[in-house]
Formats: sequence, C-alpha cells, structure tokens
Amino acid sequence: MILGVARRKIEETIRIAVQGGIMIESAQAFGVDIGGSGIKGAPVNLYEGKFADERLRIPTPEVSTPEAVADVVKQILDHFDVQDGTPIGIAFPAPIKPGKPLDFMANLDQSWIGVDINKLMSERTGRRCHVVNDADAAGLAEAQFGAAKGEKGLVIATTLGTGIGTALIMHGVLVPNTELGHLILDGKDAEKYCADSARSAKELTWKKWGKRLTKYYKLLEHYFSPDIFVVGGGVSKKSDKFFPFIKIDTPIVPAQLLNDAGIVGAAYFASQAEGQQL
Repeated sequence: MILGVARRKIEETIRIAVQGGIMIESAQAFGVDIGGSGIKGAPVNLYEGKFADERLRIPTPEVSTPEAVADVVKQILDHFDVQDGTPIGIAFPAPIKPGKPLDFMANLDQSWIGVDINKLMSERTGRRCHVVNDADAAGLAEAQFGAAKGEKGLVIATTLGTGIGTALIMHGVLVPNTELGHLILDGKDAEKYCADSARSAKELTWKKWGKRLTKYYKLLEHYFSPDIFVVGGGVSKKSDKFFPFIKIDTPIVPAQLLNDAGIVGAAYFASQAEGQQL
C-alpha cells in the first residue's frame, strides 16, 4: 500500500517537472535556514553549490512567533541587500505544502500552525520567497552538489539527529515532505527507535546502534529500492564508527555539505521554482 502510494507520488512529481521544463535561470540565489536556535543565510553560487559570501547567523528569537522569525529573515536579506529578482529560498523545520497553512510545528512557537508561510515570508520581507522543508533542502543539496552528485536514480537522504529527517530525490527531482522518519519500526516511530537521540538516551554502542539502523534502512530498501543513501546530521562526521555495522545492499555514504546543506538546498530550490515553466 505504502509502496504504491510512494510510486504514484514520485511519478506525478517527475511528470510535472518534465512537462514544466525545470531549469536554472540564475547563477546565484539566496538561501536561508531557519532552526530552533539560529537563523542563517548566505548567497549561493549555483554552479558550485558554495557560498558566494560569508554566511550571517542570527539567534532565533526566544519567542519564535511567525512575525518575529520573519523579521529576522528580513534582517538577513537586508544585510546582504538581496534584491527582489534574486531567487530566495527558505529551509523551514516543518512539512511545507504550497498554498496551504502549516498544520504541524515541533521546534518553533505553536502560533505557526495555520500560517501560510510562503505568503507570510514574502509579505514580511517585501520579496518573493520560496519555502521548503529543511530536510528536503539538505537532501536536494546533497543530490545536486554533494555526496550523491551525478546519481541518476533514486536518492534517499536521511538526517540523523533528535529525529530522522528524510528527503527523496528521483532523477534530480525532489518529492517533498516524505517524513520517512515516522515509519513504524518495532511498534514505534522509527526516529524514536534509531535516531541519534535514541542512541544517546539508551547509551547504545556503535554496533548496537548500527543494528537498529540496519532495520530502518532495510525497511526503506523494501519500500523504495533506492540507488544510494546519504546520511547527514552531526553524527555523520563519525560515520566510520557505525557504517561498518549497517548491513544493507544499497550503497550508503556520509553527507558532504553538513551545516551548509540547508542554505545551499534552499537556494537551489528557489532557483528551480523561479525557472519552472508549467
């Protein structure tokens, strides 16, 4: 059942993208990454997937209401004198459905629920903005510029942290809001079973954690038959500690862009959105 839905979602997304003729119009775009503790932004060179200038980071407001966060985003855009014609992408920690209000919020103020975030950001900053889920942004960056660059098939990027963020990219096209960290594994959300936070809380050895991750990645293999897994999150810097204990058939590699991935992916997403012809 899940596999059939997943395939239909992938095929429909690719059909729209191919018919629309997605293209990159600009060599540079601007990316913003909104997190629970900090909001970061930088211009991005889209040929190289690298920052075109040093990034700016501003702490997330203690009371992280939509207006307060949007004002920080505007402050960052103003700092770099970003013009309205520049593609502006914003990575945000929640599923994003264009034209629909947010219905879930974990890391920011609950007043975000019911907000049309694309409309809010565009109106508050005075510039057209394109908002994307943060895990999707990171995965898109890795597929286009990082660990899965050049991969023609299905890329599944996972971010192992407090939870498990996921991104699914098929032939370079993002299938958004997959939320595969919430698949049921051993009777519970997968992220509660094998996220990095679960490893820390249970004081698991790398070997025991690797066995849990094996179950998770085997489940993804069963549903999606990916061509490669990319593993991000801070713990990916220690991939040599636990990768040897992940026993799966699919190639698995650590992320390359790390903390830059959200900004780079958001910028690339915005440039795609600006260049899309449906």
